[in-house]
Amino acid sequence: MVERALLVAMYTAAADRAETESLLAELGELTTTLGVPIVDRLTVFVRQPQARLFAGSGKAAAICRQAAALRADVIIFDNELSPAQQRNWEELAKVTVLDRQEVILDIFGRRARTREAKLQVQAARLEYSLPRLTRAWSHFGQQAGGIGGKGEGETQLEIDRRLMRGQLDRVKRELAEVQQRRATQRKERKRVPVPNAAIVGYTNAGKSSLLRRLTGADVLVEDQLFATLDTTTRRVALPSNQPLLLTDTVGFVRKLPHRLVEAFKATLEESVLADFLIHVLDASHPQAEEFSRTTLAVLAELGADQKRTLTVLNKADKLPDEAQRKALMVRFPDAVFISVKTGEGMEELLHRLAGLVADGTRVVELLMPQAEAGAIARLHREAKILATEYAGNEVRLSVLLSQRMLQGYARFLVR
Repeated sequence: MVERALLVAMYTAAADRAETESLLAELGELTTTLGVPIVDRLTVFVRQPQARLFAGSGKAAAICRQAAALRADVIIFDNELSPAQQRNWEELAKVTVLDRQEVILDIFGRRARTREAKLQVQAARLEYSLPRLTRAWSHFGQQAGGIGGKGEGETQLEIDRRLMRGQLDRVKRELAEVQQRRATQRKERKRVPVPNAAIVGYTNAGKSSLLRRLTGADVLVEDQLFATLDTTTRRVALPSNQPLLLTDTVGFVRKLPHRLVEAFKATLEESVLADFLIHVLDASHPQAEEFSRTTLAVLAELGADQKRTLTVLNKADKLPDEAQRKALMVRFPDAVFISVKTGEGMEELLHRLAGLVADGTRVVELLMPQAEAGAIARLHREAKILATEYAGNEVRLSVLLSQRMLQGYARFLVR
């Protein structure tokens, strides 16, 4: 348990100072999310990175003196530290030393709710901890060999590494089983030919709030980073009478550790398999453009960057003036300005979503026996009927159908 945190960000180019300070502020939000008070924040220029501590010995000593003066019991670096560097810092500062990765892992560990999310967090934490076991067992020497043993015995470190690798293998097997079940559920969902959109974006941009506003879904909404990690899919009725499935996904963050992208690929897979994406940005944040680039970079890593995407600028009610709105309109010309809180722009958003669904549809004529009452009723629920004609025991329908739905009605197709 830690109670007083000193945050440190080191940078190697003078031009990176502003970006470093911004990332340090974000690390502050992440630390606050864990409930750890911050006693100070330091940005440190390092001319030439050193292998032992990244910073030189003089600057490292100054950081340790500051931590001691403020009675900090943890130093959190925004930089990614190697296991050896983390160990060296702890020996020098005589306090716990963490990096951004470990903070994010702790948040993920607290936020995970479903079995899949918990297993993903566990796998990521084990992979992170495995090379850092030396830090935990550095005080142990070699044990003597047993009866008939040859040479020195197995160290506690080697035993723990073997146990941890076995645990990691077990977690990965369980995760594969859970993901297989999710794939089956997804396949069942695809059988009902309803278009699907994934809500993506930077953490705390308002994705879960948007899902709740549009669908009434009972999802966790908090003004915190990574408030939710679990995907939620709900149905919304569009003005065109076409249903749409909306899926909320985990938020992105700058410098998201690669192992977390890997661990959460099953969750983020919803972005890859969706018909199109709804990219939510916080319009009031001064770095909305940078956050947009971060999200697009992660989507590119997942192979979802070529998807049709609707940009949604949330929190428009917090914009200070019209000039900032116009600047955002120039940067995101096709975006929809909304406020989940006040309801501004929600009607326009629904119409834009209906347009995106319609882009993947075509008008067809179907000739169906009246005995197919269930299939006809489903058409009325899930598609847009343009015209209906009754002739004897048959019904001729002019329908706006998605490509998915068309597959299920191909046998009734006239043209």
